[in-house]
Amino acid sequence: MEKRNATSDFILLGLFKHTTFHLFLFIVVLTISMASLMGNALMILLIHRDHRLHTPMYVLLSQLSLMDMMLVFTIVPKMASGFLTGKKSISPAGCGLQIFVSLTLGGGESFLLAAMSCDRYVAVCHPLRYSILMNWQLCLQMTMGSWFMGAADGLMQAVATLSFPFCSAHEINHFFCEAPMMVRLACADTLVFENIMYICCVLMLLVPFSLILISYSLILAAVLHMHSTEARKKAFATCSSHLTVVGLFYGAAIFIYMRPKSYRSANHDKVVSAFYTIFTPVLNPLIYSLRNNEVKEALKRWLGKCTNLKPQ
Repeated sequence: MEKRNATSDFILLGLFKHTTFHLFLFIVVLTISMASLMGNALMILLIHRDHRLHTPMYVLLSQLSLMDMMLVFTIVPKMASGFLTGKKSISPAGCGLQIFVSLTLGGGESFLLAAMSCDRYVAVCHPLRYSILMNWQLCLQMTMGSWFMGAADGLMQAVATLSFPFCSAHEINHFFCEAPMMVRLACADTLVFENIMYICCVLMLLVPFSLILISYSLILAAVLHMHSTEARKKAFATCSSHLTVVGLFYGAAIFIYMRPKSYRSANHDKVVSAFYTIFTPVLNPLIYSLRNNEVKEALKRWLGKCTNLKPQ
């Protein structure tokens, strides 16, 4: 196939078509994205302002909210502008930036969720030693490690993906630049890169996911030995809701990055990618935080302060 000019733009075909039904879906996605930004921003604000929430668990939650906000900001504005204005082109630099940022945040969130599951394991199974085991130094190391591992993976895949020569068909059947979709356009042998990407996915997805499953298995085992029925019910409800969000995030990411190339479908990939880039970020503040009594009390205190500041 004819190779495309390295300086020409890519075309993002987008998630929606210009039909009444797709317009409705676009409004729904935009509403969810706004709710995600507001919910995660509120979480960061509450954790920053309320000293009672200055604990390792809530610091990790604030980082999760920050990652979710940045992920929505990276993907949704470009998708929305392309749908509304019809200008669907994106420069190679812009495409590389989307790959880097989305993988940095996605990979970072993968490790952060594993760190949060370890935090919950220590809190439930070793409550008397929690302040010793989950100290601020370890919390900082887990946070910085999550960002570093995500950034390293994002940088490697962005540089490697854009180093390929691309064919004349430079239309990307997606709503943002994602490495597996870009590789399909390459006019070169990508087998070595795909194998390396698969190994990276094992390290970035399966290892943290396995750690989460082990942590919650130990938590559930400890819960079963609780004497209080009410405490067991509360713990089961919390664990099940957490694992639901974890399953959606990791399931979608594994489906996109670890599925054999012969089984890939552009339309399926777009829908599944929307789950972990748009829908999961709105669930995180609801599941992990706003259902938490300490966060609810912090919200009431903040609203009370805001009310008292109003002029009489």
